[in-house]
Amino acid sequence: MIPNFMAEKLIINYEDYKLAVEKLALTIEKNYKPSVLVGIMRGAAPIIDMLSRIFKLPTAYVVIQSYSGETVENKQGELIFARDISSIAKNEDFKNVLLVDDLSDTGLTLNESIKWLKNYAPVKNHIQEIKTACLWKKKSSSFTPDFCPILLDGDPWIVQPSEYYDEIDINGLKKKHS
Repeated sequence: MIPNFMAEKLIINYEDYKLAVEKLALTIEKNYKPSVLVGIMRGAAPIIDMLSRIFKLPTAYVVIQSYSGETVENKQGELIFARDISSIAKNEDFKNVLLVDDLSDTGLTLNESIKWLKNYAPVKNHIQEIKTACLWKKKSSSFTPDFCPILLDGDPWIVQPSEYYDEIDINGLKKKHS
């Protein structure tokens, strides 16, 4: 028998997602003045998009592959970082970095991303401070973000609004819209 590690799911609708981002923005505004937003892809993409519009700040993205498996509820494996940051920010903008991910699951991705950023040659000499933000922190996570509006009392699999597309491909869309 295979154990069901992802029995509990927290399904987030778009309105709740937006509200969580707004609460996150208000908390950040009270406590930190970032000069650039750095998102951990893919989970942070929609959050960074919203925060960049709210704060009118330049953005950067770090692409990391951290999950592997054949289903939506896959497992965290070895972290693989892209060679470079994708960014519209200038190197000088990296003075006060806000590193954003969608959630603090185990804590590994956020911890390793901070180390990676501090050693990333083009910006490492410009960084004065790195703060972290995410929408959710799971109970068993070893990492506590600086800003996080939702502290979970468990470790559910979080189904975000865009994850619908993990379950359907272009052929499924063709069938749906034919």
